[in-house]
Amino acid sequence: MTSVHETPEAVPPAPDPASSPAADRALERRLSRELDGEVAFDDYTRHLFSRDASMYAIVPRGVVFPRHEDDVRAAVAAAAEYGLPVLPRGAATSLAGQTVGPGLVIDLSRHMNRIIELDPASRTALVEPGVVQDRLNRAAAPHGLMFGPDTSTSNRATLGGMIGNNSAGSGSVRHGMTIDHVRALDVVLSDATTARFEPVDEAERARRAGRATLEGRLYRELPEIVRANADAIADGFPRFWRRACGYRLDRLARTDTPFDLAKFVVGSEGTLVIATRALVDLVPKPRHTLFAVGHFTSVAGAIGATESALSLDPSAVELMDRTILELSRRKIEYASLGALLEGDPEALLFVAFTGDDEAELKDRLHRLTSLWRAEGHGYHTLLATTPEQRGALLKVRKAGLGLLMAAGEGTRRPLAFVEDTAVDPVHLAEYTARFKEILDAHGLSAGFYGHCSVGCLHIRPFLDLTDPGQIATMRTVAEEIKDLVTEYGGVNSSEHGDGLARSEFNREIFGDTLYEAMRQVKRVFDPDDRMNPGKIVDAPAMTDHLRDPALPPAPEFRTRLDFDVLGGMRGAADRCMNIGLCRKSGTGTMCPSYMATRNEEDATRGRAGALVKALSEPDPKKALGDERLHEVLDLCLMCKACKSECPLGVDMATLKAEALSHHHDLHGVPLRSRIFGSIRFLNRLGSATAPLSNLPGRIGPLRILLDRFLGIARERPLPRFARRSLVGWFRRHRRHAPAPGGRGAVTYLADSFTTYTEPEIGRAAIELLERAGWDVRLESRGCCGRSSLSKGLVDDAADKAFKLAHLLTETTPPGSPVVGCEPSCLMTLRDEHRALLPGDSAVADIAGRVAQVEELLVKAIDEGALRLDAESWPAGRRLLYHGHCHQKAEVGTAATVELLRRIPGADVVEVDAGCCGMAGSFGFESEHYEVSLTVGEDRLFPAVRAEGDDTVIVATGVSCRQQIFHGTERTAWHPVQLIRAALAPGSGGVPHPGAASDTTDRAQR
Repeated sequence: MTSVHETPEAVPPAPDPASSPAADRALERRLSRELDGEVAFDDYTRHLFSRDASMYAIVPRGVVFPRHEDDVRAAVAAAAEYGLPVLPRGAATSLAGQTVGPGLVIDLSRHMNRIIELDPASRTALVEPGVVQDRLNRAAAPHGLMFGPDTSTSNRATLGGMIGNNSAGSGSVRHGMTIDHVRALDVVLSDATTARFEPVDEAERARRAGRATLEGRLYRELPEIVRANADAIADGFPRFWRRACGYRLDRLARTDTPFDLAKFVVGSEGTLVIATRALVDLVPKPRHTLFAVGHFTSVAGAIGATESALSLDPSAVELMDRTILELSRRKIEYASLGALLEGDPEALLFVAFTGDDEAELKDRLHRLTSLWRAEGHGYHTLLATTPEQRGALLKVRKAGLGLLMAAGEGTRRPLAFVEDTAVDPVHLAEYTARFKEILDAHGLSAGFYGHCSVGCLHIRPFLDLTDPGQIATMRTVAEEIKDLVTEYGGVNSSEHGDGLARSEFNREIFGDTLYEAMRQVKRVFDPDDRMNPGKIVDAPAMTDHLRDPALPPAPEFRTRLDFDVLGGMRGAADRCMNIGLCRKSGTGTMCPSYMATRNEEDATRGRAGALVKALSEPDPKKALGDERLHEVLDLCLMCKACKSECPLGVDMATLKAEALSHHHDLHGVPLRSRIFGSIRFLNRLGSATAPLSNLPGRIGPLRILLDRFLGIARERPLPRFARRSLVGWFRRHRRHAPAPGGRGAVTYLADSFTTYTEPEIGRAAIELLERAGWDVRLESRGCCGRSSLSKGLVDDAADKAFKLAHLLTETTPPGSPVVGCEPSCLMTLRDEHRALLPGDSAVADIAGRVAQVEELLVKAIDEGALRLDAESWPAGRRLLYHGHCHQKAEVGTAATVELLRRIPGADVVEVDAGCCGMAGSFGFESEHYEVSLTVGEDRLFPAVRAEGDDTVIVATGVSCRQQIFHGTERTAWHPVQLIRAALAPGSGGVPHPGAASDTTDRAQR
């Protein structure tokens, strides 16, 4: 099939005239000598750091990854000598373009991420700028504390970025903004000297002002700027309190607090200083959070109910419109919210109540329900009081931006340029109505969500910036909204900052006098304009440096896989809008390699950005063979978590498979890839020759040779082959199988792995299905092609997919289910086969018939066809379940969890442990072995080790079971083995596996 990329002609930005290859190489060499951290000036790294979550892109000259403050100082000094600006960067989730710029990017997130001290007595934490907000909250939680501002990006936003931006979040009505929680900052100034900013009295200020340094100049001249512009400061700032715009001269002008440069530079977007340490306040963490979720027939109706909610002192009031609700229902990761809702609301209003007295919170919920009913607000109110309900609500609320972005198509995207205004909530309903009138007048649609409790709605109009007329429309709308918010006494930037999107308008917003005072501030801090120039003051037009118009048209490019999005393969990669959810840690699966390395290029957005660059080259096929590109793609485990967890659905596993195929076209297929791609043949051969075939895995010199010549890690135990495969067992079993019941036919897919290494799993599944009344047939003549696809052997995978799909269609009753026990193989029939053969009716037929064996067994148990014994060994046990990545991405784990819960008395715990790190062949490969274990050590191994000996470890994936045993020496069982063991005696139960002599052998397989 053919994917064609079409974009209008555009003129790329002119290169920096100060740039020269020789100067860049000299600077790179100097930085490499002087810094302990890494230095990168290659084209791919520069491209990845040219973007953030905004609509802008500016290619930097290079990137450094400092390990400590001395590295930051050295980078600033070197950049100054070469005439380059510097730009500090954290997670780069900024929406207004604060973290893109020319010059030298200083990435503070990779190494400078230590929590240096957490003091519960003083309720403070001393942190480096790369500390992620959720990580700080996890460390503070045992002490009953947390960081007050609660951003939707808390699982990847860094404290340094929050300080640079003056972030707020949903709880700002209770906890204010980041500026309210910063006590002191250690900073690097524009001349590479250091200073500590903290509140000082007048005597200390005067003492510091006497220093003949840049720091001394700050303490001398800033008070003079404040005195000279006192009237403008008093009158020129917007009246509404929730502000993330301009320089905070209003804070310096206060007479009721000490002179405090720490708070002054909060929100300065890296234009004044680079923070290297921060002492921040912590607040008490409430024991309980309960939600009332109002259902409304219109956005206006939801906004109109805000004042009533605010009368009951909530901690947050959040709006979400139908656009986001609809998108959440389509994604497995977020679909649980839909099951809680009543009817089909046009908008929801989430009202959160937090505190330590649960009864009092429930009383407020009921009072709100009564108040809304009496005032006629909404048609239903859901009271979310259970952890499951709250989790579903919070997951969707925090993903609102990403879900809204997913509504875009091609280069028509919901853009952030008027998304951060705020007015007093008293005016919010009227203001929003007039806002919508402006959008309607320009023929624009938009998604509505945000913080009604503080009058801030994130309204993002859909625009295509590759159309010059739409760029003009964007600018006109921005000007009209700026005037509208000023009319209501509100702010143009309430938590997302000025950046490139709004800085241009600051002179109009603040007035000439106050704006000139801000320019003076910039000159005092940064006389040579080296600190992130072009933000807050002296900014370019908001229409400069736009990302989409600057992307060159991509030539026609033929792909093997079908990318069913506008723009083909490049369009699939370019769906990424860099919101950075793939940089999260501590929860979910995406992105396991980033969690292990903390390297931007090892996150989904890094790989997507690299592919966009390659596919934008004049010869994209040649670019896909670039070795630097494949360094970026290399650590992708192809877990497919990004397909479900990324709100925009960037499917990096499919993109990598396609890219690998073109790399093979240019460079040939490595022998190891051919071996792993033929794993079914090799496993079948291994089973046929067992036990001799198991010897190489135990002979040290042979393992050394395998490591040296094939790159198969000598430390990794090889699978052990079973002499009697599932195929052989089934052939004999059919002679004595019970007569089929009335449930009809079911086909069990004999996968390439358990069939030959763990045949007892297939036996258990088949016996259970037969006892439930199914007529089971075994399909062992084909391979799904999963292993071939993972190694980029796409043509081979397509051939296998065609043969298997047509075989199943021709030899199974129409509509009968196809099941299996290995998720990676079974899910390939549902997903990748359709991408390999998009027009094939047999593929579509089989994809629609694939079912998890767990689904059939749950139904059989609930209908009484299978009875489980309360006296069996699994009964009453704690079961720790780890789901397979592909299962989680395609269908979710609910069916497996429900099956395990059918075991009498079982305490089923699904561990949030992400990817196991094995990922099929990935964990066997020598160069990936350590990363594989690091991924496992992130959460899975510690969770397993924390369990007592009586806990049963459960995992659906063969790779997961191998990894768990290798990393923890604990045996993991497939769910069907436990159900088979739990069958009531009359149903043929089996003994406790602890009595079996082959328990360890089976786990090692």
